[in-house]
Amino acid sequence: MEIYHFKKEAGKKITQFNSNFVMSKIINTDSAVHIGCMYLEANGIIGYHQAVVPQLLLILEGEGTVRGKNSKTEHVKKGDAVFWKKGEWHETVSEHGLTAIVIEGEELNPAMYMNLR
Repeated sequence: MEIYHFKKEAGKKITQFNSNFVMSKIINTDSAVHIGCMYLEANGIIGYHQAVVPQLLLILEGEGTVRGKNSKTEHVKKGDAVFWKKGEWHETVSEHGLTAIVIEGEELNPAMYMNLR
């Protein structure tokens, strides 16, 4: 399990085309990916299971804990991104609820674009 961040501070200011915003890069892939939004209510859980493909979980709101195969839990919050490799056991739990985007695909490599937390 690797934990990255995609906070504003990790981004780059974009000014091309008379723009004025900050972009935090997340991922780039040439193969198919699945992107979904997960809503965990209070005491929500994504049960302990093996990742079928590499998975990147981007916490948009709320907080919780994640764990990988070593059962060590890590606190995650808004702006954190958790990456699990294919076959890696993992779980996500939230006492108060969280909203996250999940990106799943064979060629995910967040280390190319994101900084470790």
